[in-house]
Amino acid sequence: MRYMTGTPRAQSLLLPERVEDYVGANNPVRFIDAFVAGLDLAAAGFARAKPKSTGRPGYDPADLLKLYIYGYLNRVRSSRRLQAETHRNLEVIWLMRHLKPDFKTIADFRKDNRLAFREIFRQFVRLCRDLDLFGRELLAVDGTRIKAVNNSGKNFTKASLKRDLALIDKRLDHYLSALNNADAEDDNRASDMVKNDIRQKIEAMKARRERLIGHQEELEETGADQLSLTDPDARAMDRNTRVGVGYNIQIAVDVKHKLIAEQQVHSKVSDLGLLAKTAISARKLLGVERIDVVADKGYFAIEDIAASEAGNAFPIIPRPRRGAAASKGLFVKERFQYDGTADHYTCPGGQNLPPNGKKQYVRDGVFEQKYRNYRACKQCRLKPRRTGSEARTVSRYENEEVLERMAERLVARPEVLGQRRETVEHPFGSIKQWMGQGAFLTRRLENVRGEFSLTALAYNIRRAITLVGVPTLIQAART
Repeated sequence: MRYMTGTPRAQSLLLPERVEDYVGANNPVRFIDAFVAGLDLAAAGFARAKPKSTGRPGYDPADLLKLYIYGYLNRVRSSRRLQAETHRNLEVIWLMRHLKPDFKTIADFRKDNRLAFREIFRQFVRLCRDLDLFGRELLAVDGTRIKAVNNSGKNFTKASLKRDLALIDKRLDHYLSALNNADAEDDNRASDMVKNDIRQKIEAMKARRERLIGHQEELEETGADQLSLTDPDARAMDRNTRVGVGYNIQIAVDVKHKLIAEQQVHSKVSDLGLLAKTAISARKLLGVERIDVVADKGYFAIEDIAASEAGNAFPIIPRPRRGAAASKGLFVKERFQYDGTADHYTCPGGQNLPPNGKKQYVRDGVFEQKYRNYRACKQCRLKPRRTGSEARTVSRYENEEVLERMAERLVARPEVLGQRRETVEHPFGSIKQWMGQGAFLTRRLENVRGEFSLTALAYNIRRAITLVGVPTLIQAART
């Protein structure tokens, strides 16, 4: 029995094979081609969307956009690797019609059109909305951190600078003491070598000290909380995230098919204050009057919850157990019932806690009122469980009704907390593991936002292909 043999590479063919024959009807590149062909790139904000009548012909932005979408869809994000694909990958050769731009042209296109990629992501969200792939009833909002092009050694905070300067001063004292000891010894060749080595170390430490003092002065002048040298917009993230210096990625995911409805990138380390921006934008993009939004305890901020509710994106967030009462095992605030008509709290012992003093300013737009009853606390048999001080104080925000309405929504739909975890972990897991994006390739916030728009677009395309297939998407793109 013989093996199957291929065609000799040097053999001439009378009728050469077409590149078209290598791309099947269900190949994703056919949808990429149809999708980009239906876009108005000038309206989306792409540079050079209309060719000039004079000068050397340039590359059509549509072709370079197709190349980037294909690359992010297939885990090829580097401009040099994309250039290589145009020479050897038959799918890319078909998609680009044998065009072979160099890596700098490819990289410059991503940089010059970083703001326009967000609109392309939104265009695909609208296409999926028309295909009824979004439930448009419940969104899950969450954040993750992705590493920036800036290592931890080139990121400085006021605390780290103070700590490093103290360590340098300690080492300088050690080296100066060692140099004095060396001077006291007999002069010989070995001693001179030791002293020269110590002097070099001292000079290096002094130079580093001057640089750190310069960074310290820059932080004081600018009022910034951090300084990153390689990527000035990147920030040191929380230690629990295992990302040294990076960006905070926020996504709103529709629970029906786990498609990303909105995505944003921030330099802010904490999730506090980012709920309304993401949720309201997602609601508008999905074209609904109102929508429920579930998030974790990290988003629990009354002003952000109120802003979301005002934008018809109604949050469902579990209340975190904060404060001394929860840590000491005392009655938590929820055990005290508020009477809005009489404006007082009723404690678990049945006593009323009236307002005490004037409302106090907490932060921008947030005021709180304190409630306590000294006389009732002195005589109360439950006092050991209510407070460890003279009287229990309960604080209430001026607009705390929004938290009470949110608590009612959570009681009515407790299952959404489990849905949130299941929903948001799918895109984050896919992006970091399957797509291999554990770090960004670009620097500066606007460039990173453009890069992640391509990432979210690629995730949604892959998900939509799984749900409805390439032919259905092509038909939707052409209508």
